Amino acid sequence: MAMATAWTDSAALRAQVRKLWDKGALLAPLVDLSAQPDLPAPPEPPGWPLRLKLAAPSSSDLSPRFAEVRQWAAELRQHAGPYRLQERELRHREVGQQSLPEAVWLDSLGAAIAWLGKSRDAQQFSGLVAATRSAQPALLPWLARRPLAALSLAAVWPQLLAVVAWLQTHPRPGIYLRQVDIAGVDSKFIESHLSVLTEWLDIALPAKSIDTSASGIGQFARRYGFQDKPLRVRLRWLDAPPDGLQPLGADISITHSAFAALAPAVRRVFITENEINFLTFPPVQGSLVVFGAGYGFAALAGTHWLQRCAVHYWGDIDTHGLAILDQLRASVPHAQSLLMDEATLLAHRAHWGQEPTPVLHDLPRLTAAEAALFDGLRQHQWQTQPQVQLRLEQERIGFGWVQQALTHLLPIDSHVT
Repeated sequence: MAMATAWTDSAALRAQVRKLWDKGALLAPLVDLSAQPDLPAPPEPPGWPLRLKLAAPSSSDLSPRFAEVRQWAAELRQHAGPYRLQERELRHREVGQQSLPEAVWLDSLGAAIAWLGKSRDAQQFSGLVAATRSAQPALLPWLARRPLAALSLAAVWPQLLAVVAWLQTHPRPGIYLRQVDIAGVDSKFIESHLSVLTEWLDIALPAKSIDTSASGIGQFARRYGFQDKPLRVRLRWLDAPPDGLQPLGADISITHSAFAALAPAVRRVFITENEINFLTFPPVQGSLVVFGAGYGFAALAGTHWLQRCAVHYWGDIDTHGLAILDQLRASVPHAQSLLMDEATLLAHRAHWGQEPTPVLHDLPRLTAAEAALFDGLRQHQWQTQPQVQLRLEQERIGFGWVQQALTHLLPIDSHVT
């Protein structure tokens, strides 16, 4: 029966119903149906009975493939029960009058769920709906949109509802997550469920309790008014520290607020993304070096004394390194690149590597020379294999080359605006 594979059999019908389950379409209606618990038999949701797609033999198939058509119809009738077949009578001059399936119906939502063996899941979901309707009815639309996600959280549903209720009672609490005191809930639990809690809290809390300028999991604490652990800046003095308490080159870490309040008597600040380069950065008079944080420059934002210093950024010579430089200039517009130029790239050809996922969008804050380097990288100007994205990691640059570049920096007055 190889030629009949285009005709819908019972397995294909069940696969259609399984797709509905996977999209949440069989559970979502239970949210509305649960609002009518006193009815002895709640009505079926809109769209039910549901007609399934059926690819059936045509009348021209009856004569040449009569045995296959009968086998197809028999298979559908044999497995009917979860679904109802609607048949039509055909009169054919060669095979006579025949009755063949022309439509397949699912008469009830419950029958569809039972066909998949998901009745227990549906019952559990209805329990989640009932608990939410009682405790946090504003979250019911979320349940209708994300029923399968709700099922995956069933074991911790009461604790999640408790966190929402606690924040409704304690808006913008100003404490660390560790200090939240809820029975059966600890800070590790909250940290493990930040994604769903963000979705719920945005729905359940009043607008005044949410700092919408803070987004993403990393800014959960700030968004909902918890105290966040302070941002820290890791730095080394490349000259004698101003207080004389730290030895030259000491690796220290201070809070963002302490860094912003430093106002040190330095003329240059270097930022490097590689830890070894940070630790081995050569001594430079009146300077310090900061260990970078990739695309995160929140710890440097608002540090006003940086505006009077020459700021030099040293990153990888690849599209991401230049993208980070571009982002830094949003906070520190006068930042300059260091050792991120075509001459350095070409002088270290033996140390070239591959960048796995390059940045392709334009970078508006690059200088003309940096933009030319960026375009050359993303357009494969120097590669012999166009499919390979070139990069030169900063730690592969010769140390002597680094020292020479530092001795050729322009006088400080040429950098500060």
